[in-house]
Amino acid sequence: MSRSLKKGPYLDPRVLKKVAALKATGKRQPIKTWSRACVISPEMVGMTFLVHNGKDFISVFVDENMVGHRLGEFSPTRKFTRHGGKMAKEQEAAANASSSAPKK
Repeated sequence: MSRSLKKGPYLDPRVLKKVAALKATGKRQPIKTWSRACVISPEMVGMTFLVHNGKDFISVFVDENMVGHRLGEFSPTRKFTRHGGKMAKEQEAAANASSSAPKK
């Protein structure tokens, strides 16, 4: 469910303050944030954020297609390893065997 139109998008005031400060100085350093729920606004375009995913800080460069989305959408919290099972292991073993075969 989206946020009320009366309230508007959630913009963390601390993040906006940091964005304004960096724009005023003209520096290109990343902004470290834990605010995954903060909505990306047009003022943030061209900035790099370090968004916390619960363990690490993931670098997120903001472009114009990201406006209206949240910072947390671009910093995944779960690491996908792969779908497993017996058949997947057999296919992987066959692929490794064919790639390691000597070529003539």
